[in-house]
Amino acid sequence: MNPITTCRARMRVAVTLSAVTALLAALINMPPAAADTTSASILTRARCEALAGRAIPASIGSSPTTGGRVQAAATVTETVSGVSVTYCRIDAALFPVDDSAPDIRLRLALPRGWNHRSMMFGGGGFNGTVPDITADVPFGLQSAPAPLARGYATYASDSGHRANPTEHPVPSLDGSFARNDEALRNFAAGDALKKTHDAAQFLIRQGYRAEPEHTYFAGGSTGGREALAVAQRWPRAFDGVIAAYPAWNNLAEALYLGYATRLLARPGAFPGPEKQALLHTRVMQACDSLDGLTDNIISNEGACHFAPEQLRCPGGTDTGITCLSDRQIASVKAISSTWKWPYRVASGEQSYPGFPLLSGADMRTPLLGFGTTAPDSPMPLTSGYGMQYWDQWVKYFLTRNPDQNSLDIDPSRPGKWLDRISELSEIQDLNDADLRPFWRSGGKLLLLHGTADELVSSRSTNDYYERVAATVGAGKTRDFVRYYLVPGANHANAGSPAFAAGWDSITAIEQWSEQNREPDAPVVTDARDGRTRPLCEYPRWPKYRAGNPNRADSFMCSH
Repeated sequence: MNPITTCRARMRVAVTLSAVTALLAALINMPPAAADTTSASILTRARCEALAGRAIPASIGSSPTTGGRVQAAATVTETVSGVSVTYCRIDAALFPVDDSAPDIRLRLALPRGWNHRSMMFGGGGFNGTVPDITADVPFGLQSAPAPLARGYATYASDSGHRANPTEHPVPSLDGSFARNDEALRNFAAGDALKKTHDAAQFLIRQGYRAEPEHTYFAGGSTGGREALAVAQRWPRAFDGVIAAYPAWNNLAEALYLGYATRLLARPGAFPGPEKQALLHTRVMQACDSLDGLTDNIISNEGACHFAPEQLRCPGGTDTGITCLSDRQIASVKAISSTWKWPYRVASGEQSYPGFPLLSGADMRTPLLGFGTTAPDSPMPLTSGYGMQYWDQWVKYFLTRNPDQNSLDIDPSRPGKWLDRISELSEIQDLNDADLRPFWRSGGKLLLLHGTADELVSSRSTNDYYERVAATVGAGKTRDFVRYYLVPGANHANAGSPAFAAGWDSITAIEQWSEQNREPDAPVVTDARDGRTRPLCEYPRWPKYRAGNPNRADSFMCSH
């Protein structure tokens, strides 16, 4: 059991009947919104509104700020997961140490029917906006309530900067904040996470006059990296962490995206949308049935070895949308493979494992895929998300020159920029695999990734999990970590994935953290049609046996 949780429990000698009722409801998975509103810790409208203007002392946090202040506090009622939830919505700002750095803006939702738990959400891309605190966790089950509807106090922040639409129309692709060192560290190293958490916990105590019995974190992509950051850097801060498709090696992936961007920018090397469709169709035809069932999902990804040369145009020149030229084949193969850079960086990362273009990823996914036009300078808004991410990273993280042509920076031979790349690697690559402090604190970690992710490679998460198992020990790792690969699932269920993953990971992390009930034969649901599959622990995958192909019990987890 988490020692912090134990300490908190001892402080609550007198437990009210309503608290016992809420706890019993949680244990049998009843909706926690039924909490008794006569509890002494009920957050009344008057107590909520009294928080407006409240100072947040700098001394409440372990990470440096100059304090903060609640900017607004109001009682609101909204429909969340189909139920009416009344909560105190709090907007606050944390002030920087560097006067030229932006504030950290955070938002909290403190429900009237509190279940004595809290959930912090991570962000996405370069962040710059406050995530929706009424939303569900990544890869959440549609039929299950979101955290706020369960009675969680929820909170999140913009990680210390506001996206500027004049810099980029997609908020999560504005990297201009990184010209300031404090803002860069708040985002890239995750410093804003602990600052936000400490401030939010302070305001929860002020509102309820009690502290949470259990604290959780959930995030995907950048938020997944942030989820791993809190487990690595502040192992006692959270009892349970849900990390989906985590971009944990952010500098390593940035270099890889630069490598891919320059390949695709070469004349004739970019496969347009029709050719992306051709490639995906042929990969599915070759590999779909390798798991025992033709269902538009490649579950046995390891057996899929599609050779794009099968699609070669006569003579290797581009003769139309029914084939790939030699340059396009070379691009696809390179971006599907591990790339190792020929120099050392301070984080120790040496490579990035490439994307599953030849085993199920669909690069036509709007924005997150390859895009519809080749990379160029200036970078087209119709190019892929990864290409635009590289462009912003070069301009604001690496060179801090907004006029820099990102295609002129060769990540294979960075020249004068090598020292800066190495410096950034120590900030951006959150690659500490020694999670024993998190384990010793009683923490539990759920890792999820889709095998058809077109933006953050699941192979990279495989790599991190294997490092943890090698460092901590395979047996001990299973005491506190579960890693599940979801065949057919892509990045954040964007566009039209082969499988739109949904799992009630909230109940799973609650039961594991609070009751020591390990996840047992979990099932993942396709959000669009309700078909189910077993959620197999890495490196196993769901193999069809017999029976209804839309039911999880027709499959077995196979090596």
